[in-house]
Amino acid sequence: MKKVFAIFSMVTLFTFGITLQVIAQEDSIQAEATDTTVTEVVETTAPEVVEEMGMHKALKQKFIEGDALWMAPIAFCLILGLALCIERIIYLSLSATNTEKLLKSVSESWETDGIEAAMEVCRNTRGPVASIFYQGLARYNEGIEVVEKSIASYGGVQLGLLEKNLTWISLFIAISPSLGFLGTVIGMIQAFDKIQQVGDISATIVAGGIKVALLTTVFGLIVAMILQIFYNYILTLIEGLTNDMEDASISLMDIVVERSK
Repeated sequence: MKKVFAIFSMVTLFTFGITLQVIAQEDSIQAEATDTTVTEVVETTAPEVVEEMGMHKALKQKFIEGDALWMAPIAFCLILGLALCIERIIYLSLSATNTEKLLKSVSESWETDGIEAAMEVCRNTRGPVASIFYQGLARYNEGIEVVEKSIASYGGVQLGLLEKNLTWISLFIAISPSLGFLGTVIGMIQAFDKIQQVGDISATIVAGGIKVALLTTVFGLIVAMILQIFYNYILTLIEGLTNDMEDASISLMDIVVERSK
C-alpha cells in the first residue's frame, strides 16, 4: 500500500508539473506569435526561413497546442500506465528462475541430506517456481495427492501475483483514446457554437477549435498504442513464466513419486 501511495504521489506531481509547463508554454507561444506577426509586418521583404522540426519537437509542439484541460488527463494515463508497466517488467524479470538448475539442486539435496535440505534450497531461491516447490515439499508427509493439490493451488496464487496490476494497465489503454474522443467531440461542439454565434461559416473561426479537438484524439491514440506494446510484452513474459511453472511442477511430481517408492 505504501508503494501504491508513493507511485500515485509521484505521478500526481509529474502530471501537475506537465500541466503547469504546458500552460506556461502556451502563454510564451502566444507572445512569440504576436512578436512574429509584428516582425513580419515590418520586414515584409525579408526572406522566409523554414526550420525543420524533429519528431520529438513536433510532438511537443502539438501537445502544447492542444487544450491543457484534455491533454493533462491523457498525460496522466501515459505516466501512470508506464509506471505500472515498468513495475511489472521488473517484477517478472526478477521472477525468472533457472528451473533445470533448481530441479537438479532439489533432487541432489533431497538424496544426500533429506527433504529438509531440499526445502532449504527452495527457500533460498527467488521466484514463483521455488515457492511452489517449497509448498509442495512441505506437505510431502501428507501423501502424493496432497502434494499435487498443493502445487496446483499455490500455482494459481503465483499466477495471480504475476498478473497483478494488468487490469489497471488495460484500463489506461482503453480510457486514453476515450478521453481523446471526448475532447474531440467537445471541441467540435465549441466550433459549431462559434459558427452559430457569428452566423457564418468561416474557416478562420472554427479552424483553431477543430485543430485542438483532433489533437486530443491523436495523443489519446498514441498513448494507447505505447501502453499496448508494453502490455503485450508483459503478457509474453507471464506466458513464459507460466509455462516454466507448469513444466517444473510436473518434473517435481516425478521426483516426489520416485522418492516415495
